[in-house]
Amino acid sequence: MAASSNRIMLGPLVAAIDQGTSSTRFLVFNAKTAELLSHHQVEIKQSFPKEGWVEEDPKEILQSVYECMDRTCEKLTQLNIDISNIKAVGVTNQRETTLVWDKETGEPLYNAIVWLDLRTQSTVERLINKTPGRNKNHLKHKTGLPISTYFSAVKLRWLMDNVEKVHEAVLSHRAMFGTVDSWLIWCLTGGKKGGVHCTDVTNASRTMLFNIHTMDWDPELCKYFDIPMEILPKVRSSSEIYGLMNISSNLKSGPLTGVPISGCLGDQSAALVGQMCFKDGQAKNTYGTGCFLLKNVGTKPVMSDHGLLTTVAYKLGRDKPACYALEGSVAIAGAVVRWLKDNLGIIQTSTELEKLAADVGTSYGCYFVPAFSGLYAPYWEPSARGIICGLTQFTNRSHLAFAALEAVCFQTREILDAMNQDSGIHLSQLQVDGGMTSNRLLMQLQADILCIPVVKPSMPETTALGAAMAAGAAEGVSVWSLNPEDLTEVTSEKFEPQINPEESELRYARWKKAVQRAMNWETTEPVNNGNGALFID
Repeated sequence: MAASSNRIMLGPLVAAIDQGTSSTRFLVFNAKTAELLSHHQVEIKQSFPKEGWVEEDPKEILQSVYECMDRTCEKLTQLNIDISNIKAVGVTNQRETTLVWDKETGEPLYNAIVWLDLRTQSTVERLINKTPGRNKNHLKHKTGLPISTYFSAVKLRWLMDNVEKVHEAVLSHRAMFGTVDSWLIWCLTGGKKGGVHCTDVTNASRTMLFNIHTMDWDPELCKYFDIPMEILPKVRSSSEIYGLMNISSNLKSGPLTGVPISGCLGDQSAALVGQMCFKDGQAKNTYGTGCFLLKNVGTKPVMSDHGLLTTVAYKLGRDKPACYALEGSVAIAGAVVRWLKDNLGIIQTSTELEKLAADVGTSYGCYFVPAFSGLYAPYWEPSARGIICGLTQFTNRSHLAFAALEAVCFQTREILDAMNQDSGIHLSQLQVDGGMTSNRLLMQLQADILCIPVVKPSMPETTALGAAMAAGAAEGVSVWSLNPEDLTEVTSEKFEPQINPEESELRYARWKKAVQRAMNWETTEPVNNGNGALFID
């Protein structure tokens, strides 16, 4: 068949930029069939300048996006697919990660402070201590979130207090704040030459500055953190045209200039959309750097009594209602694999972990609580630290590998239990996605520990798919239908529980014991250095 007729048959395409904590991807989908046609992935370097600090270079993040776009465009051309068929681009991103840049020079004023970063622990303790009753949920009625190192407001506060360049740029009205989505959209729509400074409701809802009821920045919250509202991006829906791509013509991705950026969702919201969880009660769990279980609760926010977050799931159009989700967030999932590889050197590649763990088939009583960034849901305990316990002379690296995989499953069990308690309705199966789901042993372990089936779609890139769906369905683009009858059937694989529930409960009880051992390890007292500011150049 001639290439030209091939091209005609494909119809409209939609692309997605998926900028995660450990890598960036650019993926191109067929808007009619949701088939993934081509993609490219680039790893992102993380730096750890001090204990508990996690940073990434905003320029490297941007460069990785250009590289992924260029390589994917090359691959499409080799496949005889016409790049001009790409009708829209969606953006999905690691949430909470905080950037400040100079709107006149376009230069970042400091590295991006990654969501996992713990440098704000003393700030958080100080804020909690000044609330009535030292209550970490003091702002939850507006934000849906506890006061925690996890969210953007405290990171932004730290940058304003400790980085001279940021402090000066704020005073001289040159500073722009954004999460990764804002930085990318601003740069890709022209940067200092007319770039669009915006974010969507899902990313905004992770800052602690956004009121999830009014669906806008909250003046009282901004005052609480002492953050000037002028540096914040404009909040838009998750599916509308924000601006047009503006890319240098000498790049392979130059032909994308003029294509609308029309979808934007934080990565966990994007996965919820990509898994088609549009009905109240549907849920998904994503296994990435961290682990995130989100359950759609419909158009009214539901507050959790069991340590879950209330967050904006999506708002798929300017005039569409916002939908909310309950979220259980676990900081360390895939990151534990990276730690075993990079810090301990007990594996060379991520795929080795599965083989190593499968060799023993048990942790032999060894439990690993990877609280490297404290504990997130359901505990919200920043003073916890990682712990490996139950060691004997018999324990070897294979048992540790198995315990690391089990840790991911136990943490998911904790947030699933919290979700079941909050809603009173027990999930009958768990829909999963994310990089770690390629580990079949992990998926089987997860079914065993939850005592319910685990369902994995055969196309694992659900996060990017969600961003592409939002972009393609936007008003003015309308190449992707989100009507239930038009959504494509997803083929999937099911993992059924294979151990008896009693054994599962016993292992889970031991895990809970290990978690208690990890608590209250690292406490910091706020240091008063007179003016409360310590500047970094």
